[in-house]
Amino acid sequence: MRVRVTRKERLVDDVTVRRRLESMLSDLDRSIRTLLDDRPDEHSAADAGAQLTATDRVQAMIDNATRQRSAVLSALKRLDEGTYGRCVDCGGLVPEGRLEARPEAERCVPCQSKAERRRR
Repeated sequence: MRVRVTRKERLVDDVTVRRRLESMLSDLDRSIRTLLDDRPDEHSAADAGAQLTATDRVQAMIDNATRQRSAVLSALKRLDEGTYGRCVDCGGLVPEGRLEARPEAERCVPCQSKAERRRR
């Protein structure tokens, strides 16, 4: 069950949040394109070890940016649905400071801590 965030509860302005999320999305798209275009090419067998390390590092950055992009898209969807600012796990309000620091945050701090412990 999704609980909508009422105007009274909403601590942040939807327009400001949307602009910030869309700006983040644009920056991530640009970064991903740049990383994909700048992937190291394979040269010689002697360079293979260094190349593998560089390729792995670039792929890790692409993976991270792609995960963050998905989180931003999810935040935009929650904004459209009127549930932005509510924890996806407990339904409580996500603190304004958390949303300011991480506008794509989908959980309150306690639920985020639980989710991270489950992943380990």
